[in-house]
Amino acid sequence: MSDKAQEREEALEYHVSKGEFDTNGKTGTLLTKSCSTQKELALAYSPGVAFPCLEIEKDTEKAYDYTNKGNLVAVVSDGTAVLGLGDIGPLAGKPVMEGKGVLFKSFANVDAIDIELNTKNVDEIVNIVSAMADSFGGVNLEDISAPRCFEIERRLKEICNVPVFHDDQHGTAVITTAGLINVIEMSNKKAEDLKVVVIGAGAAGIACGNMYKLLGVKRITMLDSKGVIHSGRDDLNKYKKTFAFETEDRTLEDAMKDADMVLGLSQPDLITKEMVQSMSDSNPIIFACANPNPEIAPPVAKEARADVIVGTGRSDYANQVNNVLGFPQIFRGALDVRATKITENMKMAAAKALASLAKEEVPQRVKDAHSRDVMEFGSEYIIPSPFDRRVLVWVASAVAKAAIEDGVARVKDFDLDAYRVKLERLGSHLDGEI
Repeated sequence: MSDKAQEREEALEYHVSKGEFDTNGKTGTLLTKSCSTQKELALAYSPGVAFPCLEIEKDTEKAYDYTNKGNLVAVVSDGTAVLGLGDIGPLAGKPVMEGKGVLFKSFANVDAIDIELNTKNVDEIVNIVSAMADSFGGVNLEDISAPRCFEIERRLKEICNVPVFHDDQHGTAVITTAGLINVIEMSNKKAEDLKVVVIGAGAAGIACGNMYKLLGVKRITMLDSKGVIHSGRDDLNKYKKTFAFETEDRTLEDAMKDADMVLGLSQPDLITKEMVQSMSDSNPIIFACANPNPEIAPPVAKEARADVIVGTGRSDYANQVNNVLGFPQIFRGALDVRATKITENMKMAAAKALASLAKEEVPQRVKDAHSRDVMEFGSEYIIPSPFDRRVLVWVASAVAKAAIEDGVARVKDFDLDAYRVKLERLGSHLDGEI
């Protein structure tokens, strides 16, 4: 059996019923209260359940006290941009959405329910999600194609009273911004002096470019399937137009000359050694995030020049751009202060927290998880490991603090130090679950 065939069989076997859980798939319902006596049945349902219902009728904020709303996220998708598979439909995307729920629970103890919508109509999606949003503490939009995803998220953020977060956009933006912050420091550069190239003008590319602007980057060259996005083009949607400027660059080869950073969100093997050699003269950074095969493999990039810093979406290379470093912990912090939205400041706080954590001494258990003897801040370690439980503490607390500062938190009496202790205990509890 070939390696690919074996991988397929193992993956299919993983998703079917076995062991103690007689159910297919990866998620289920775990009760938090006992219901094994007549008294407990009366408390769980009729007649006892009427009392919390009446309390919530008087004050809807009590739903956070008497239901699971404050720890529950809806993972919503229409199946139009599923991983690298494209528009495979909502039901075919369900294993991915279940997987998102697994990551929410494993990395931040957030309960998640996947909801697959059998419609591509923007108005219908907005109406459906907004109508059910109050049942949840937050909504994670997932694998919805661009440019529809921008409009859907924008409208839902305006309507809903809970955080709405499209991870395909903002997750990659938060993680790569953290890496960029650290490379700027390592290289003694300034954000406003950087030349950044973004290959791919979809959901993630647009969001990353916007976040780099917030960091202070002024020169961003973005490319789509037709080449460099420039002011002379008349085929750009309104989201791409925000990155159009007057330039003579037309190809990736043109754009990469003197670039300080390149973000790849496109196709394998687009970046050549010659392009790497043409980048800026000190510590250029390449995030090659095409999966499973990046725009350039790290060994190839390092053959071109020794000082290049490379990250990919893969776990078998250093500096993995893994969204699990972001969305579970961002939602954890937002949920715990009962936030009404996730602001730009909250996302930047998450990125800065990740950047700072990368400078801390790495625990031995994390090194063991990566089979690495040495993991310390530098070109091979500019982003924390997903297996470092401190990510939960640092990111969730930073997000919660930013929510309080931005005035989007329902919780007003917030003790940051006590919250960090609570998160540390939660991290210890989760340690055996990954």
